[in-house]
Amino acid sequence: METISVHASRDYEVRIGSGLLTRTGELSAPLIKGRHAIIVSDSNVWPLYGSMVQASLEDAGFQVDHFIFPAGEQSKNTDALVQLLTCLAQKGMTRSDGVFALGGGVTGDMAGLAASLYLRGIPCVQLPTSLLSVVDSSVGGKTAVDLDSGKNQAGCFYQPSLVLCDPALLASLPEAEYRAGCAEVIKTAVLFSPELFQKLTEAPVREQFESVIAACVGMKRDVVENDEFDRGQRALLNLGHTIGHAVEACSNFTILHGEGVAIGMAAITRAAVEKGICDPALLPQVLDILQKYGLPTEVPYPLADIQKAAEADKKRSGSVTNFVVPEALGQCRVEPVPAGEVAGWLKAGGIR
Repeated sequence: METISVHASRDYEVRIGSGLLTRTGELSAPLIKGRHAIIVSDSNVWPLYGSMVQASLEDAGFQVDHFIFPAGEQSKNTDALVQLLTCLAQKGMTRSDGVFALGGGVTGDMAGLAASLYLRGIPCVQLPTSLLSVVDSSVGGKTAVDLDSGKNQAGCFYQPSLVLCDPALLASLPEAEYRAGCAEVIKTAVLFSPELFQKLTEAPVREQFESVIAACVGMKRDVVENDEFDRGQRALLNLGHTIGHAVEACSNFTILHGEGVAIGMAAITRAAVEKGICDPALLPQVLDILQKYGLPTEVPYPLADIQKAAEADKKRSGSVTNFVVPEALGQCRVEPVPAGEVAGWLKAGGIR
């Protein structure tokens, strides 16, 4: 087992190792004063791992309840959030009890937000079950639900009390979910690590889960510690996300988040090369590795639709849309683009 410590507004540990899910109760009990737990999970994950987590918590002396919602991004909304908050109240959860987020990014985001709001904050333990949530969304404290007008528009920063990453769970991932997680791993490598990028070209992520997860979590930890509230360097983690979120929205979330990020990375790298910002040698490298992992690289929606969705993105500031653009492998920057120039950037990215 590897342990990575995160020092933020709440210090906590990210533990990485096979079999950790069965130790949820044992590892959580010292951190949560109360002995009432509620497991938040979706309709896909709960049948796979719910009984395992419940048994572990009960063995550690917890009374356990659960809240299960329909799987999918469509459930990450204010209605489901209110239902979850109501459930916490009806079950009599107190400020010393704990929420356990068992699932992927949707579950972690919504459960974390509910934990931050209920009684002005109760402990939350993240139990990520997808590659994307293991390497990205479970760490760093970003919590949110979607509004009709855009993705993750209602949320806050709320650090978990503990994150348990169990690579053994990833064997059950559908292939599309695995590929989507690989997109976030590739994003991290493009941002910060030519060494990780090289590792990804030499062997598939699934053949090196633990070392890849540890590398990604360590790099995200460094960013979060320096900029917990997303006012500077942390914005770099949005590489591919502005266009990616727009693609997701245009698809009515039938395109997975990681697939959107892959498309967004390809598009913004094309644009950065076209604008003379990026080393031209990077574009074929990015396209090749995305295609190697079976990820899409073309925007399937018209310019007008993507532009409208991008302008609703939460990373917009006034009349400026912030694109994270690569300059070279391991080197990126935030590029503020005025509203009148966004269409030109999208066209440069190959969107018509």
